[in-house]
Amino acid sequence: MTKVTSLPADDSSCGWYHLSARRTPRPAHSGTSHARWVVLGAGYVGLAAARQLALNFPDEQILLIEAQEVGFGTAGRNAGFAIDLPHDIGAEDYIGDIDIARTCLRINMTGQDYLKDLVAEHGIDCQMKFCGKYQAAVEDRGIAVLDAYRRGLEKLGQPFEVIEGADLPDHIGTHFYRKALFTPGTALIQPSALVKGLAESLPANVSLYENTPILDVEYGDKTVLRHARGSISADKLVLANNAFGGHFGFLKGAMLPIFTYASLTRPMTEQEQARLGGKPYWGVIPADPFGTTVRRTPDNRLLIRNSFSFNPDGRANPKYLQRYVARHKASFARRFPMLPDVGIEYTWGGALAMSRNHESYFGQLAPNVYGALCCNGLGVTRGTATGKLLADWLAGEKNDLIDFLLKSPGPNANPPQPFLSIGVNANLTWGQMRAGKES
Repeated sequence: MTKVTSLPADDSSCGWYHLSARRTPRPAHSGTSHARWVVLGAGYVGLAAARQLALNFPDEQILLIEAQEVGFGTAGRNAGFAIDLPHDIGAEDYIGDIDIARTCLRINMTGQDYLKDLVAEHGIDCQMKFCGKYQAAVEDRGIAVLDAYRRGLEKLGQPFEVIEGADLPDHIGTHFYRKALFTPGTALIQPSALVKGLAESLPANVSLYENTPILDVEYGDKTVLRHARGSISADKLVLANNAFGGHFGFLKGAMLPIFTYASLTRPMTEQEQARLGGKPYWGVIPADPFGTTVRRTPDNRLLIRNSFSFNPDGRANPKYLQRYVARHKASFARRFPMLPDVGIEYTWGGALAMSRNHESYFGQLAPNVYGALCCNGLGVTRGTATGKLLADWLAGEKNDLIDFLLKSPGPNANPPQPFLSIGVNANLTWGQMRAGKES
């Protein structure tokens, strides 16, 4: 028997969650159940895997188990960028090996297209806008990153537009940035609204149970998952719980739960919108990975996301919210001095599952146990794609994308504690300091 050593516990102040349409959570599981397929985790990977399993096996029941409420956890807390392009932050040009980059582009597009079709088919109101993204820079170091990224995009044959600082206010209002690289293929979303909509539109042979944290697991010919109100027996278990997969006995010490923090303002008045100018909605990611992400949403709010913490147990820590809200206010003031009275309404944290070698896991973890884990910051598109492709692989499908994912070495092992925390925290502190004006 494997005792689950940590359970999700996110803060209650996520703006995306509170501003998305309310839904009635599905009841928690109780009693004893058996199913051919059990998927653990109702984020992007789990929702895609459960949906595709249901379509591939229409005569079989799929149980989808979520420890919290759908839309409340990690999947509903990101900045809302459904990115199409490879995003290898370990490569100088963000592209890296060209053959790998082309395959990663196809994987990301698989996820993006899948989501676009589902949003259209089911009328999911998640503010999905195919408006592209700006990668923007302030300092010389950031400008050099943009130049390298431009060369990478040329190598990959992907479209882009270089926008000089003098022209940027026509796009994003602010005069803060010196240069930006615009790429047209990114979609912007309201992430909590999206995952709520995906959960509400699951096929009839998927049974979703929310607020059902698993306390221990017994692996064998059948996997038995126990919780406070009963147990579930699975012929086949799919782990789609990202960094929490490590607390279920797999990839222990290989994934890094890195939390990042966001704030969302109140809606701007018409006068404030006119003062800001620019397009009605847009998204900016920083040239420096430790810099600030900024968005203007279709409901005329502004989002600021920056600051990082390493939470080894994958759980939120309130001290970081209190520490970083002041940093968000300062970042906002530098970018939007014309909006001194636009206050912050929500601040929250959300986890990324990262690995030191930027590799994910896809495939079989143990007899009758499978997983798609560690999205390295691309959960919306890559997570959706790998969930779908895992379900297709389990149905016997073979293709080059599945083969590519199966060949991945997976996340590499981390140093033991306390050296791991010392090293990660030092790297995060140095990275945030080095970002300078990009923060």
